[in-house]
Amino acid sequence: LQHMVMSFRVSELQVLLGFAGRNKSGRKHELLTKALQLLKSGCSPAVQMKIKELYRRRFPRKILTPSDLSMLHIQAGQLPSATALSQGTVCHLSYDHGSTTVAAALLPPAPVLGPKHEADIQHLSPPIHPVHPDVKMKRLPFYDVYDELIKPTTLASTNSQRFEEAHFTFALTPQQVQQILTSRDILPGAKCDYTVQVQLRFCLCETSCPQEDYFPPNLFVKVNGKLCPLPGYLPPTKNGAEPKRPSRPVNITPLARLSATVPNTIVVNWSSEFGRNYSLSVYLVKQLTSVMLLQKLRAKGIRNPDHSRALIKEKLTADPDSEIATTSLRVSLMCPLGKMRLIVPCRAITCSHLQCFDAALYLQMNEKKPTWTCPVCDKKAPYDNLIIDGLFMEILNSCIDCDEIQFMEDGSWCPMKPKKENQEVCQASAFSGVEASSLYTVSSEGKNSSEGKKKVEVIDLTLDSSSDEEEPPAKKQC
Repeated sequence: LQHMVMSFRVSELQVLLGFAGRNKSGRKHELLTKALQLLKSGCSPAVQMKIKELYRRRFPRKILTPSDLSMLHIQAGQLPSATALSQGTVCHLSYDHGSTTVAAALLPPAPVLGPKHEADIQHLSPPIHPVHPDVKMKRLPFYDVYDELIKPTTLASTNSQRFEEAHFTFALTPQQVQQILTSRDILPGAKCDYTVQVQLRFCLCETSCPQEDYFPPNLFVKVNGKLCPLPGYLPPTKNGAEPKRPSRPVNITPLARLSATVPNTIVVNWSSEFGRNYSLSVYLVKQLTSVMLLQKLRAKGIRNPDHSRALIKEKLTADPDSEIATTSLRVSLMCPLGKMRLIVPCRAITCSHLQCFDAALYLQMNEKKPTWTCPVCDKKAPYDNLIIDGLFMEILNSCIDCDEIQFMEDGSWCPMKPKKENQEVCQASAFSGVEASSLYTVSSEGKNSSEGKKKVEVIDLTLDSSSDEEEPPAKKQC
């Protein structure tokens, strides 16, 4: 019965729930949940008959004739006429324990996919493993979930064998098929792909918190009889260690039947482990790009500069127990990822440092390989925790000719110039007309002005101490 209910479309689910006197409004996964709860709570024989009748209409197999019925051995109950049967009024059979064979005889055990697939029928009606609605998958920033096609379902160990096998089915509604087909993204020079996808995910069967993707060991997946490609194994970290797949969602759209009339089948093989269960789920998702995520991050707004000023004051407040007082703080305006000047300065709200990284670069890197790790402190910096720093945006807009700044105790800042310039000329107005390239002209050795800042600084310090007669202004430096 559970398998029959799982194969129903929205229309069948609504008929069933209406027949049972339950609320029949909601999306498909909500209707399916209500129908399964109806089964679990022990539905009446009439409802059971209704399920079988709807299933028979969904997958018609054979028109029953009076001669077929005469072969059935019925101990109790009243037989309907052949016309009543052909009109599908099976649910009006009087029903008791003796007439259960009627229902079994009237209905096929599984959907019939044509003579070619007759041998596969037994695989389509497996024992359904317990569904764990409490298992929640962690939200992935690069995917928006449209629908839940298979709720998180336990891959339970059914026997004591080393290798396990589980079977699942899911069907797409006409609207879902349309969503996928109209999302085809054909870019010049790129392979054709759907941005709305059927996504398969695995995780540990844990209910304590949202779960990250995690593949069972020795995993093999077949979708509609075809082997599904999984991410390749990572090189082993140490000698003798078992190679591991990078755990991530699997796009099974290329193997799915994009049809509202034929169900899709998934067969999963994996190695069982004592005391550890896994969970499988399937979703309809829309894939997002790093450009879209950057737009969403900008739309969230820029963090008030006062937040960062308060953090600076907190860091520079003299600690009475400390012998060394920190009076200033130097921060780079270069992104630690791309070694280029910041454009969209951001960091995670959980990070304690002021240093920012460039949001666009960070999102592009995580689009290729999602690690979501802060490049400054190596702590987790998930997308939902990212903020654009308003103070750094102000600094980048007003200070275009330096790559490092210094914060003071009161939250103010001044640029750190690469050469000659010192604190007495560190107002922004003093350098409004000076070209950035003139700041890097250094030496009697004829060093190129395009040399890196750090190298220039080192040369400057040496020149300041040994070439006083050549460069008198250098004496003014602190």
